Amino acid sequence: MGLHVHDMECSSEITEPAIAALVARFYAKARLDPLIGPIFNDAVEDWDAHLRTLNAFWSSVMLTSGRYKGNPMAAHLKLPIEPRFFERWLALWRETAAESFTPDLALQFKAKAERIAESLKLALFYRPGAMTAARPPA
Repeated sequence: MGLHVHDMECSSEITEPAIAALVARFYAKARLDPLIGPIFNDAVEDWDAHLRTLNAFWSSVMLTSGRYKGNPMAAHLKLPIEPRFFERWLALWRETAAESFTPDLALQFKAKAERIAESLKLALFYRPGAMTAARPPA
């Protein structure tokens, strides 16, 4: 296969354990990030439970497992999220996906995350009416 030393941890298929490893690695970085870390650390009380939820979410997104039953929009509406946080989140996600999966699979995770981020941004910041009225002033 011609793997390089830094590719040794890369998964060549999307499985539940591979998703869990990506999610754990990503959120370990995100929690330490000076820009987005404080949002996560203030919002999440039980990281083990939160990581289980995120694993179920990404399993549902990438494997169409149907494991995730939550409402990501409602979960994010109450947080003090700024538009600039999305680019930082995506940059860390792209980096971690590239470290965790072969390039073709990392691209799939990146593409899904970008579509999800765009949907969240639109709902949080760019829709007139009920959604913006429901958000507290920044």
